[in-house]
Amino acid sequence: CLLLFLLSCRTLCASPGQGRTGFPALLDLHLASSFAATPYPQGFKCFTCEKAADNYECNRWAPDVYCPRDTKYCFSQHMMKATGESVSVTKRCVPLEDCLTTGCTYVKHEEYKICTSCCEGSICNLPLPRNTTDAVFTTLSPL
Repeated sequence: CLLLFLLSCRTLCASPGQGRTGFPALLDLHLASSFAATPYPQGFKCFTCEKAADNYECNRWAPDVYCPRDTKYCFSQHMMKATGESVSVTKRCVPLEDCLTTGCTYVKHEEYKICTSCCEGSICNLPLPRNTTDAVFTTLSPL
């Protein structure tokens, strides 16, 4: 779709002296319209994945969709080996109740550590929680 858009704008780019009325202006308009429309007031997005191998794979393949209306926060859960190597990453949109138990816990006799964090704000769950300093619940407004 973007390729067709770029090809259709080719003639505009070739015209000298257009200032901001050629391709750059059209691209700016296209990008602005994709960020302007939300499905509901205060609509937001989170990175979402279920049991991805690591943070890169999660964020790379996360669908670009708005969170459901009944959610308000972005959740991240990171399971790692004692060495710190990622085992699985889960990220999703969640309601408040899912954010009340953030932090890190050890499982299987401290062979694995699971750290959970929540944040408020669009695409705020880019980084992963790796320790108790990162595994927190951050909000933009008081609860």
